[in-house]
Amino acid sequence: MTDLHDTLLTLDSHIDIPWPDRQDAWAEETPRQVNVPKTRKGGLRAVCLAAYIPQSPRDEAGHAEGWERVQGMLDVIAGLEGRQGDHGARVCRTAADVRAAYKAGDLAVIPAIENGHGLGGRPERIAELARRYGVRYMTLTHNGHNALADAAIPRKDLADNETLHGGLSDLGRETIAQMNRSGVLVDVSHAAKSTMMQATEVSSTPVFASHSCARALCDHPRNLDDEQLDRLKETGGLIQVTAMGSFLKKGGGGTVEDLVRHVSYIADRIGVEHVGISSDFDGGGGIPGWKDATETANVTRALQAAGFSDEDISAIWGGNMLRFLETAERAAEKV
Repeated sequence: MTDLHDTLLTLDSHIDIPWPDRQDAWAEETPRQVNVPKTRKGGLRAVCLAAYIPQSPRDEAGHAEGWERVQGMLDVIAGLEGRQGDHGARVCRTAADVRAAYKAGDLAVIPAIENGHGLGGRPERIAELARRYGVRYMTLTHNGHNALADAAIPRKDLADNETLHGGLSDLGRETIAQMNRSGVLVDVSHAAKSTMMQATEVSSTPVFASHSCARALCDHPRNLDDEQLDRLKETGGLIQVTAMGSFLKKGGGGTVEDLVRHVSYIADRIGVEHVGISSDFDGGGGIPGWKDATETANVTRALQAAGFSDEDISAIWGGNMLRFLETAERAAEKV
């Protein structure tokens, strides 16, 4: 009997890369939670790798630093293309590319950016990064407000007040328009509720949260409350439940069963077509049952134990995210 997990196009929508680069993306022995051999061992078929830009001061020097770092990290992600021994990886610009990589048995790598601070205050740069590297989504903020928008978690060390723009700034609205034109998805994880709600109005394509959980089950500022979940349903959006213990269970300690509990809550409230899965591996993620990419099959088994059908599990694990990417691709073609 074939194991369901072995038949799935599993897509993890948010993974960080170690920085500075440690040259271990193909190493059999490495402390990182995700690399090519580990995805092969765990049956993880597609990964969104994020160039994470820490928030720094919103000044000329901070913007220059962010712009330099985002290009350096995306260079490393682009450099994963290739084969070593029995393992292959392809950098994918479209959902069709992801499916082709899966069919060939190669790891599909989808480039992303975490924190719009990496644009250095220049919205037009997102088009350049999409063209050069195939970037498919950008998180508007990280922790700490930036020039584009308010974050869910202000940074006292950066002298943040509770709010800076009241949601999106004019620059943020212009950036979203540029993202829409370039087929780059608007990611509202880390964004303040005001930012997220405004983004659903401003963006011409649906927005998504690449690594967040349900606030009704765990009252954490990084999670989406029921009003936000309902807005995702109304606008055709998506939330990718993430393996961060502190987002899954108050006080931390969340397990793979807690992750599936969040998936079930969201599916029951807004529909299974609006929910998926992410790990936030190598960025703080990892829970008992899913501590690294080699344990990915445990998530599938937990979804089965929770009563999800094979069809639903296929949608949750990758189908929804691929459909979402295709929506943005079609919209960009019409511009």
